[in-house]
Amino acid sequence: MPSQSPDARRGMIARATLIVLLIALGLWIVSGFLPALIWAIVIAVAIDPLVERAEARFPTTSRSLIALLFTLAFALVVLVPIGFAVAQGARESHDIFAWIADARHHGVPPPAWIATLPFGSVELTGWWRDHFADPVTATAYLDGLQHTLIATNGTLIGKGIAHRSVIFGFTVLALFFLVRDRDAFIAQCRSASAKMLGPTGERIGKQALLSVRGTIDGLVLVGLGVGAVMAVVYFVFGVPHPVLLGLFTALAAMIPFGPVVAFALAALLLLAQGSPGAAIAVAVIGFAVEFIAGHFIRPALIGSATRLPFLWVLIGILGGVETLGLLGLFVGPATMAVLVMLWRELVEHEPGPVA
Repeated sequence: MPSQSPDARRGMIARATLIVLLIALGLWIVSGFLPALIWAIVIAVAIDPLVERAEARFPTTSRSLIALLFTLAFALVVLVPIGFAVAQGARESHDIFAWIADARHHGVPPPAWIATLPFGSVELTGWWRDHFADPVTATAYLDGLQHTLIATNGTLIGKGIAHRSVIFGFTVLALFFLVRDRDAFIAQCRSASAKMLGPTGERIGKQALLSVRGTIDGLVLVGLGVGAVMAVVYFVFGVPHPVLLGLFTALAAMIPFGPVVAFALAALLLLAQGSPGAAIAVAVIGFAVEFIAGHFIRPALIGSATRLPFLWVLIGILGGVETLGLLGLFVGPATMAVLVMLWRELVEHEPGPVA
């Protein structure tokens, strides 16, 4: 190979430097929307088999219409449960406001269920009497609590809702274009991976797709299973609104350790009804179901789809969530699957003869 002239080498270095700087600038500009783009890609990968079936079933329907219908369906799947929960919370808040008004005017004596607690009943009873039994102290405590919550969390909650609304809207928009133009997008990715990585790029892409789909299947199936089991448990032990709370548990179970919030809420509702034994039973059963589902069933489902060992599935899920939040549920196992695939190719490759 003829040696390059100094001018040619300087030109190559300048072009490479310019490309790196442009890539860094582009990533910096879109950094705030990268989570939305990744979410859109994950969702597009998950629904791609359904999109293919729809296109095969209705070949004369425009892709824009199909993409619009799937995008609207996804938005409804997210927004309808949120709207239902908000409406239910608004109805339940009437009782909370009535209790607060009663505490301000008359005070509220310690509930009878506190005395039935297996431990801490004396301390909790004393705390309750100091804060709620007398209307003057109850008013002062509730006013201070309200001021603290508004001062510390009001602005943060408002900004958080606005930010997440923008991200969700951009995710929906990006999902529409990904579904509509998926063939062109896939062709471009294959061309780029072939030029940069050769045949390895195709294998990496397939392994990542299998991992994302396997992770989604594992999360959804496990979440629905945990929700169904706990809905029966809630009904048996007399938790209010067992079906609604079971649905909330199913959604929360798609996130590692998410159902803990649902179990705690169910236990608190039972405590408020004066059933500490049932509250403890629901909490214990819930933690046992979540432990089995999160540490055995979910990793087994994901591992079977990606040929990923149990340990690496667990590390991918937990490490991904800790590092990237909810996105880590999908990015973590996909990353581990690709790395394990490359490691297997490395150790299973037969070295050639030494010259």
